[in-house]
Amino acid sequence: MRFRLIAILISLAIGILSNAQQLGGNTVYNFINQPNSAQLSALGGVNISNITNDVSMSFANPALLRQQMNLQLSSSFNNYFAGIRNYSATSAWYLSKSSTNIALGVNYFDYGNITQTDAAGNILGNFHPNDNVLQIMASRKYLQHWWYGATLKFISSNYGQYRSNGLAVDIGINYYDSVHLFQVGFVTKNWGAQLKSYSANSVKEQLPFDMQLGVTKRLAHAPIQFSLTAHHLQAFNMYYSDSSFNNFVGDNSNSASNSALNKIVSHLVLATQFFISDQLEITAAFNFLNRHDLNIYNTTNGLNGFTLGIGAYLKKIHLRYATGFYQQNMFHQISLNIDWKGNTLFN
Repeated sequence: MRFRLIAILISLAIGILSNAQQLGGNTVYNFINQPNSAQLSALGGVNISNITNDVSMSFANPALLRQQMNLQLSSSFNNYFAGIRNYSATSAWYLSKSSTNIALGVNYFDYGNITQTDAAGNILGNFHPNDNVLQIMASRKYLQHWWYGATLKFISSNYGQYRSNGLAVDIGINYYDSVHLFQVGFVTKNWGAQLKSYSANSVKEQLPFDMQLGVTKRLAHAPIQFSLTAHHLQAFNMYYSDSSFNNFVGDNSNSASNSALNKIVSHLVLATQFFISDQLEITAAFNFLNRHDLNIYNTTNGLNGFTLGIGAYLKKIHLRYATGFYQQNMFHQISLNIDWKGNTLFN
């Protein structure tokens, strides 16, 4: 009965929002969709159901917060190309009196120093652009297998004299069957508004709303875990194509994207984790939309859309690394998980 009720609610939400929300390219603050940790990056950048004790995953789905994550701290550094750097941190606490898990997280993007010029090209100095999002997450358990949670985000974007901020909310639910090693997650992301636009005369823009559904299954008799995540369920066609520009540059690569099958798979992210031992895991994933978006204008790479990761579980430290291609460039992300009191961390 509960499954039927949830399916009805999801269907209604999709129907209401399918024509009301905009996709990336028409929204503001798209950096808030970037993965905040090595594990999430290795999982293809989108995952809300992974079975793990990594507190950083609550950044993507607040319903993944668990009591055993109490006092866990996850910090991450990502060295993007072109001098862009990403820093993030997430930590959680369990409030026993209210049986509530809470967490605080931040994801910060540093774009380095950029020369500032006027319209004539005269150098006026330098400025330091950056984006960041501060999140407060909370979750509680319901009955035996259910968790629900919410996230409040304060978003800030600074590009020299152009500054903007906004508020957003995520709402997530999670079903976890520990006996059958099966987990399902559903999240509606980035409900909110731009509070201050980049200039006084500009119109306030919409936030990158996203509706996601994910399933993770760990095999009972093999050290393997699979995840399938669908994102942007509120819209059927995810592809963005400027036909005028395509004709100008003589690019027809988007013509094959018009098929219904391509539009369906563009919503999917597939991931697999191999648990080599109790102390070592390897992750591989494929993001269909990332591959399509990166394979443009003669800059294709056979590994676009693929991500890889490795995790080492020591007694009191969990270390993870993720990498993947952005056309001819690779990113390198490292995450470190510890306990504030130096207690043993569990996988």
